[in-house]
Amino acid sequence: KKPNEVNMSKSKLPREILKNVYWLGDCLEQRYQGKIYHSYNSSYLVIGEEAALLVETGHPKDFNELHDQIVGILENKKVPLKYIFITHQETPHAGGVGRFLNIYPDIEIHGDVNDYHMAFPNYSANFKAMEVGDSIDLGGGMNFIAAEPVVRDMRTSLWGYITPYNLLFPGDGFAYSHYHWDGHCGMIAEEADTLDLFDVSAVFAELALFWTNFVDMEIYTKKLKELVDELDIKYIAPTHGLPILDIDKTMPKVIEGLQAPYHKLAG
Repeated sequence: KKPNEVNMSKSKLPREILKNVYWLGDCLEQRYQGKIYHSYNSSYLVIGEEAALLVETGHPKDFNELHDQIVGILENKKVPLKYIFITHQETPHAGGVGRFLNIYPDIEIHGDVNDYHMAFPNYSANFKAMEVGDSIDLGGGMNFIAAEPVVRDMRTSLWGYITPYNLLFPGDGFAYSHYHWDGHCGMIAEEADTLDLFDVSAVFAELALFWTNFVDMEIYTKKLKELVDELDIKYIAPTHGLPILDIDKTMPKVIEGLQAPYHKLAG
């Protein structure tokens, strides 16, 4: 079918991408140059033996769907949701903070949260500032650790990863859309074999990370590779892309896409 003739269905989530790590959310439609691209404002639920942590609160439009997914998973796991980590203070990433606080008044919100108390003064004690290297113990050897944000969408951006999987949560660092008409919704990146990763990464970089048009992204992609090597990252779970479970296969294509807007502008 042509892109504009497709029946836009649910995104086939939640999905357990690694043991006790769930990919949550729903698709967001984006029209660009006559096509309808799907992208995610994904959240991830990480479950240890003692506590669960949610990475990102998702887009406000997805809150009911997202919360239903969380409740359904944790009812079976018998583990409480105690923590939320937010990569930065933008609506698709942090737009659900207030709703989660209303439902879970004792939950801790982690990240660069230096001004959240002004928006939610009644919950100022819930916000816990993190710096690179700080960690949260979820029990059973599952730990969440704050990491340096190589690609910042905002000044307050912060990344994180979990051990022992060495799974990186890079926020906007690996942002790209996917093709609904080819059935990519709910797939990991390596399953979407018809996806032009260079094309969809370049489109996202040009439209969502506009500053990448004006800087030499090779500086950033070099640092990104260094971070992956330094932390021995094995998997990547982006907020706006399909999870990457084979870094050697997929990461080079995404990096080329990140570099494309600048090279295009430079001629």
